[in-house]
Amino acid sequence: MAVIHPTALVADTARLGDRTMIGPYCVVGAAVELGDEVELCAHVVVDGHTRIGAGTRIFPFASIGLAPQDLKYRGESSRLEIGRHNIIREHVTMNPGTIGGGMVTRVGDHCLFMAGTHVAHDCRIGDHVILVNCATLGGHVEIGDWAIIGGLSAAHQFARIGRHAMVGGMSGVESDVIPFGRVTGNRAKLEGLNVVGLKRRNFSRDAVHALRRAYRMLFAQEGTMAERLEDVEATFADNAAVMEIVAFMRADSSRGICQPSLDDAA
Repeated sequence: MAVIHPTALVADTARLGDRTMIGPYCVVGAAVELGDEVELCAHVVVDGHTRIGAGTRIFPFASIGLAPQDLKYRGESSRLEIGRHNIIREHVTMNPGTIGGGMVTRVGDHCLFMAGTHVAHDCRIGDHVILVNCATLGGHVEIGDWAIIGGLSAAHQFARIGRHAMVGGMSGVESDVIPFGRVTGNRAKLEGLNVVGLKRRNFSRDAVHALRRAYRMLFAQEGTMAERLEDVEATFADNAAVMEIVAFMRADSSRGICQPSLDDAA
C-alpha cells in the first residue's frame, strides 16, 4: 500500500507500487507509474508517460517527465523510463523522448544524479552512472555503465560517452569519449585512461597495462586512425576491453572521437 501525504496531488489513474511514499506537496500525473518503494520526498513533480523503477528516491523540487525542451515537440505521447534504485537529488530535470529520437528517454539502475543535473530528451544512460552537480546532457546523448560526468560539465547533443569513462568538472564534451577514457577542458580533450576508476572497479594490473598499450597505439602520431585501429584489432583480438574501444570507435556517430593533445600520454 502506498503512503501519500495529504497535501500531495496524485492522479486517480497513476499506478503506485507497494510501499511507495509520496511526500508533502508532490504532484503525480495521470500516466505515471511508480514501482515498489519509490520515494518522492517533497515538492517533486512527476508527469507525462513516466515509469520509475523500484527503490528510486527523488528529492525536493525535481521535475521529472515534463515536456522536452525541443521546439519540434508537439505533445506526442513519448516516454521517460527510469530504472531501479536511483538517487535523483534536488532540482534535477529529466525529459521524455521525441519523434526524432525514438520517443523514449532511458535511465538505467543504481545511478546518482546530483543536484541541478539535466537529462534531455532521447538520452540513453546505463547503470551505475554518476552526474555530478549541474552536469547537463543535450538531447540524444548516450552514456555507458559506470561513467562519471563531472560537475558543471555539458555534453553536446548526440555525443556518446563510453563505459567507465570520466569527464572532468567544467568540461564541454563535443566529441565521443572512448570507453575507459578520461577527458577534461573546454573543449574537452582526451587525457588518457580513467585508471583510478578502473582500479575501483577491480580491473587487474594486466588489464590496465593492456589498455594503456592499446591507447598509445590508437593515438600515436604515426599512420592514419584507420591503420592504427587495424593494428590494435590484430594485436588485441582476444582482449574484450580493448575490442570494446575498437567497436566504439568504428560505430556510426554524428560526432568525432575526442582526441588527446599532442603532448598527452596515457
